Amino acid sequence: MPLKRYGADCALLVVDVQNSFCPGGELAVPGGDEVVPLINHLSLLFENVVLTQDWHPRGHISFASSHPGKQPFQNIDLPYGAQTLWPDHCVAGSHGAAFHAELETERARLIVRKGIHAAVDSYSAFVEADRTTPTGLGGYLNTLGVKKVWLAGLATDFCVAWSAIDARAAGFETFVVEDACRAIDIDGSLADAWMAMRQAGVKRLRSDEV
Repeated sequence: MPLKRYGADCALLVVDVQNSFCPGGELAVPGGDEVVPLINHLSLLFENVVLTQDWHPRGHISFASSHPGKQPFQNIDLPYGAQTLWPDHCVAGSHGAAFHAELETERARLIVRKGIHAAVDSYSAFVEADRTTPTGLGGYLNTLGVKKVWLAGLATDFCVAWSAIDARAAGFETFVVEDACRAIDIDGSLADAWMAMRQAGVKRLRSDEV
């Protein structure tokens, strides 16, 4: 049986499998490295594989260190809305921003770097946190004729969820591969994210259903 089960109208979006989000990283997601073998297998099934990378300039507005007196995981209001503050992570060009060493990246057709603007965060692979600035990913997928998108990666309740919801808003049939993701889960954020994804029409499945 051929490995490629999905054709040109399908894409796998691998979200932020980076050192900062894996054990030992500045913003480690529990079990973050456990998704790597599953994602490597999933990537063999898709003709179109896209990777995303958080790629923050130093002093990014989402870093608690950029706001005197503030601590990581506190919330503040910014001109574009509420913002959770994070430890410094995925600083452009740093070890933390690099992909996990065991993640197979050679099949990727595109790498989308997000959070690149110092004054606005970007959880979603499609639209930045100001909800008006596109990353260009939607246009890229549309140009390829992609109709369906599967998502895997880190973290379920932030960058994966926002990307999935925005994929639906952009008109793609959207699936999140639950066991190929891991969550931060701050104060019930995982349950809230699954509810928001379900309400947006995102479908939830496991890797053996892909």
